[in-house]
Amino acid sequence: MYKKMLPLLLALPLLFFITSCSEYTGSKGGPQAISGVADAASKVYVPPGKYDEFYLFTSGGFNGQMGVYGLPSGRLFRVIPVFSVDAEKGYGFSEETKSLLMTSYGFMPWDDAHHPELSQTDGITDGRWIFINGNNTPRIARIDLSTFETVETIEIPNSAGNHGSPFTTQNTEYVIASTRFSVPIPQADISTKDFATRYKGTITMLKVDPNTGEMSIHFQILCPGFDYDKAHCGKGPSHGWAFFTSYNTEQAGTLKEIEASQNDKDYIAAVNWKKAAEYIDAGKGEEMTVTYYHNIMDEATQTATSRVIKSVKVLDPLKYEGIIYYLPTPKSPHGVDVDPSGEYIVGNGKLSTDLTVHSTTRMLKAIENKAYEKVIDGIPVLKYDEIVAGVVKQPGLGPLHTEFDEKGNAYTSFFISSEIVKWKLGTWEILDRIPTYYSIGHLCVPGGDSRKPWGKYVIALNKITKDRYLPTGPELTQSAQLIDISGEKMQLLLDFPTVGEPHYAQAIPADKVMPRTKKFYKLEENKHPHAIKSEDEAKVVRDGKIVHVYMASIRSHFTPDNIEGIRVGDEVYFHVTNMEQDWDVPHGFAIMGAQNAELLIMPGQTRTLKWIPQNTGVYPFYCTDFCSALHQEMQGYVVVSPQGSNKPLKWWTGSDNAL
Repeated sequence: MYKKMLPLLLALPLLFFITSCSEYTGSKGGPQAISGVADAASKVYVPPGKYDEFYLFTSGGFNGQMGVYGLPSGRLFRVIPVFSVDAEKGYGFSEETKSLLMTSYGFMPWDDAHHPELSQTDGITDGRWIFINGNNTPRIARIDLSTFETVETIEIPNSAGNHGSPFTTQNTEYVIASTRFSVPIPQADISTKDFATRYKGTITMLKVDPNTGEMSIHFQILCPGFDYDKAHCGKGPSHGWAFFTSYNTEQAGTLKEIEASQNDKDYIAAVNWKKAAEYIDAGKGEEMTVTYYHNIMDEATQTATSRVIKSVKVLDPLKYEGIIYYLPTPKSPHGVDVDPSGEYIVGNGKLSTDLTVHSTTRMLKAIENKAYEKVIDGIPVLKYDEIVAGVVKQPGLGPLHTEFDEKGNAYTSFFISSEIVKWKLGTWEILDRIPTYYSIGHLCVPGGDSRKPWGKYVIALNKITKDRYLPTGPELTQSAQLIDISGEKMQLLLDFPTVGEPHYAQAIPADKVMPRTKKFYKLEENKHPHAIKSEDEAKVVRDGKIVHVYMASIRSHFTPDNIEGIRVGDEVYFHVTNMEQDWDVPHGFAIMGAQNAELLIMPGQTRTLKWIPQNTGVYPFYCTDFCSALHQEMQGYVVVSPQGSNKPLKWWTGSDNAL
């Protein structure tokens, strides 16, 4: 039956586009125009000199970065490099930041970042840190929201596609992860024809230090070889549980668009992480040999270091009862979302005509009564009728994700019918719907996956922007849409372009982040081994072919700004310390012929650029960040001599007397 429906379902988006495009009337308005334009404009206008009400953090998808926007204006504030090298900030190029991109596969300068997730206290987003997953090379990063810089990355072993990640528990005790692709564990040369019998999935629990935010892998749970898709953690009555959707319970190894869509129901994996942690703390679980990297930026030395870890504790549900249960859910569920009360678990079956909502209370009772329909590899499958709280009937086509407001309403994105549908928790009635342009994926309500939503807006994170912007060749800008949900009816307010693919986003009131903002790094606290605290400490030191330049930058010169005695083939390390102790006065450093990038150095910070001169000559260097009226004069020279030259090292600023 489904095979017959599949071509129709796949064709629906195309039909929708054809219909939509044929109705497009461009600047003259039409069905895609914002109704009540003046009213909408006034709701998103932020006067010059005024702040936005919310920060919006968007994943960059395949650019591996994170975007920071203001709401309601949609203004872009910053792009935070996370998993991808970034020449603008020297991230991944400076000696201090390279280690953040180290993995068991080597230096990995790119990833596919999907889900930003804010830290929480008592189930409320707190503005301390934001986590994000690397999907391709399984890893999780932590960004410190006092500096908006990536300060930690950790690789996930026994994983192949870190998609259901990195959602936080109620007090950020853990961030969670699941593998999208099941593979042989440990990895081995095993044919995909043996997928059903030899491939496995994993769920990973990463403990978070409550004071520093530092992550560590506490344990993994070995699961049947399904594809684990999305996740969310419980709260309130479901605190202590984490939920992961799965598809391909058919365990197909090929042509999954058909073969993995046969079963009427797949599963949400409900993990009792508190019980699992008790087993681990009691010394249970098996030690498995693995290799993964944990990389941390030390704020005192301003340098990241890597640690290679060789084992992980694994729990097998066949040996440890009560750590995981399967909740049958129609059909190929994608998102799994927990409402602010923690009672309702919404399974978004992307091939289902209805939305299924499970009850935490009923789930716990079914577990207590052992209301199982079967057991798979030690994991009980609960009886569907025993756990369902309600069903939203025929809300739309292709439900993907649900977020919530503080009034008991839910908002679900529908990819195929390109819309957001508002419905009521408890009564399951549909209250409103609004089209999106086009093919929405995730959506975001500020605090909408926490215990305290700020239900003023929902942001649609769309996959395609056909007809919405000036054309830019075959590819159009990625974008999001801001929708007012403060009244009974949703109202589209704003389209705004985004950097990279806005796969998912989280938003938080600005006043939860702003008080923690660091304005500069205190120079006296700079413990970088090559930092200098004053221009008088500037120097150049040779150790064989390695030359260390201890350089100061301050408006509007470098010290030294003239260096002689460098030879062709030397390894030159420019350790540049920004002496400024003032907000928003970074300096840059770039030298002609460098094969990496420039540096961008925050006030009080030290960053290092490696340079190997290839030829004799004179090489200018300069500040790349416009810092003062005399920024253009902030420059210097390095004179490079031939290999084997006896020309002594000399350096100076303002005088040719060596410092």
